[in-house]
Amino acid sequence: MNVHLVQIDSVWEDRPANHAKARQLIASASPQPGSLIVLPETFSTGFSMKLAVTAEPENGPTEQFLRELAVQYQSCVIGGVVTATSDGRGMNQALAIAPDGSVRSRYTKNYPFSLGGEAQAHIAGTDVSLFAWQGLCIAPLICYDLRFPELSRTAIRAGAEVLIFIAAWPVKRIQHWITLLQARAIENLAYVIGVNRCGTDPDFTYTGRSLVVDPHGLIIADAAEQERVISAQIDPAVLRDWRSQFPALRDAGIPS
Repeated sequence: MNVHLVQIDSVWEDRPANHAKARQLIASASPQPGSLIVLPETFSTGFSMKLAVTAEPENGPTEQFLRELAVQYQSCVIGGVVTATSDGRGMNQALAIAPDGSVRSRYTKNYPFSLGGEAQAHIAGTDVSLFAWQGLCIAPLICYDLRFPELSRTAIRAGAEVLIFIAAWPVKRIQHWITLLQARAIENLAYVIGVNRCGTDPDFTYTGRSLVVDPHGLIIADAAEQERVISAQIDPAVLRDWRSQFPALRDAGIPS
């Protein structure tokens, strides 16, 4: 499976500018049909808590934008969106859109980032949401979720083979990002994809480091710090052979 990680420097609270920028970045990568294209958490507005700017209804402009990309490139597209709730708050979500425009997965971040005020603005999710693509079972997760290994293990117990973390992870803790992505891959015998933003906003600086990590914990693609798209190939045979050879999941009572 071909994967394309879109490491974008989001323009603060400017949805049209970010949609245009993302479209241009993805075009530069020329994704082949059947690819997996992944954009960061809240890529269309930046990690703002101003719900009057960020929150959208279901099937709002960012969902429509992701749908257009999926149809255009005949690929699965994952990206972050804040979905409005009836109580005036939002849900920080990862949407996965199939080439026919249907929503394959709508995952809500289980662990809002309380240090950044997110817990007051966004309602927490309560479960994982898996979907199949190119013969692999994929679980989208979001940023701060990475620090809670039990959530990743819940996804693995449900059948996940690929964990995808979309993020707005600042430079101050970037070594944590790298180390934890590798740890989630090693302990779960899974491919792990982390797609982070780069650039700056009024509160934080971001240095990207979007990664693809194989089930042995080896980094096989690294976007470094600049705005760009990086591509990699994920081989299901590598994952399944390793799970067959090494019994860690079976010893944890997880079929593999």
